[in-house]
Amino acid sequence: MAIRKRTVWKSSIGTVLALVFAGAACMAAEPPRRVVSFNLCADQLLLALADPSQIAALSPYATDDTLSVTAKQAAGFPKIDWNSESVVNLAPDLVLSGFSDRPTQAILAATGLRVVQVALVRNLDEARAQVREIATLLGHPERGAVLADKLQRAEDDLKAVALRPPRTAIVLQREGYTEGTESLVASMLSAAGLKPPPNARGGIGGFMDMETLLTAGPDILVLQETAKHATDQGALFLTHPALRARYDATKRISLPSRYTLCGGPALLEGLGVLKDELKKLR
Repeated sequence: MAIRKRTVWKSSIGTVLALVFAGAACMAAEPPRRVVSFNLCADQLLLALADPSQIAALSPYATDDTLSVTAKQAAGFPKIDWNSESVVNLAPDLVLSGFSDRPTQAILAATGLRVVQVALVRNLDEARAQVREIATLLGHPERGAVLADKLQRAEDDLKAVALRPPRTAIVLQREGYTEGTESLVASMLSAAGLKPPPNARGGIGGFMDMETLLTAGPDILVLQETAKHATDQGALFLTHPALRARYDATKRISLPSRYTLCGGPALLEGLGVLKDELKKLR
């Protein structure tokens, strides 16, 4: 989110960002008592791993049930605005930020706040490691161990019913955007016996045109939203008659983005949803 420019910050961006990472590396002797989340994934990890009394505020996305699996749980906590002032005014002893928002991280670190980045996880192993790290940071390593074990069991349960032999699949979003091969959702699909086709986009993703989907597309489409009508250009792509004919109900599954954006509770639910969706492909 854009942050209004302030002329009072005169430190160089390199120096200020160094403070961010120094703050992340400096572990407090005592668990933090007032934690603010500036990130959707951090919201969910906090709700799963922290004591309620430790949560000073969550991000504005925390109660959006299209993005977060813990939206109801988040309803009873204060929310920040998308600016540094709303965070500083809460006087937290720990701020969990996202992998973007670097200007905000720099401003917060320059005020002396401890800022720790919640990284974007790219696979199931990283997701398990992350919940352990954040739980330890919050002073509750046992909770991280429990959640990591649940994630491992959910992955094992999914692998037990994985498609054999594997079939090709891509995650298709509005306007033909597809998730890349180095994303968390790609790791989830791999556990389910769904592999990327040779023409899949690498990295975090990219666009695939309709002609390619119809002539050299994957066996399965994984849809993150199920548009029924062409209400805009994005939905028009997903509802195209030729695409529906090529991929009927037996060649598409639904995996909403709230299950694939973050690790932690979202991933745990997402692995279960994907397991259930595999039944449509058998």
